[in-house]
Amino acid sequence: MYGLLKSESTEKAKRDFENRTLAKIQGDFARLIYLASLRDYNTGEYHHDGLSQSYNIDFARRAIALCHMEIFKRLVLCPMRELVDEIDIYVRSNCSTVNEFFNIWRKLQPYKLAVPLECSRLTAEFFALNVRTGLEILESRERRGQCPLNA
Repeated sequence: MYGLLKSESTEKAKRDFENRTLAKIQGDFARLIYLASLRDYNTGEYHHDGLSQSYNIDFARRAIALCHMEIFKRLVLCPMRELVDEIDIYVRSNCSTVNEFFNIWRKLQPYKLAVPLECSRLTAEFFALNVRTGLEILESRERRGQCPLNA
């Protein structure tokens, strides 16, 4: 009985988080980066003050973890063209210039931190390779002056 209630509470917190927070972020790639930013790098636990105030902290953390994994799976399984479009939305919504963005992301590779903890090493490497490829495609289009979403 407790497991069923726990699952229902987690699902309720997840729906709330998706509707109130994630729905305001444009694109799955941007959502993925945001979700990863909610994770403490020392403990692996997610923190979101608003969700934790409305729900038990464990339900809130599990809800965020579920959202993180769902979005990650969609991005890992999507075609390259779709991933490139998702990255482009994120790049263009960023406050830095496009060239600065490419330079920083090439050096720091922050997309590697966006992988959920439960992910296999092989899947994480596959994702990183796809993101690097997507960034190279976008940067190449940018250098040629093509609009990435219409190319």
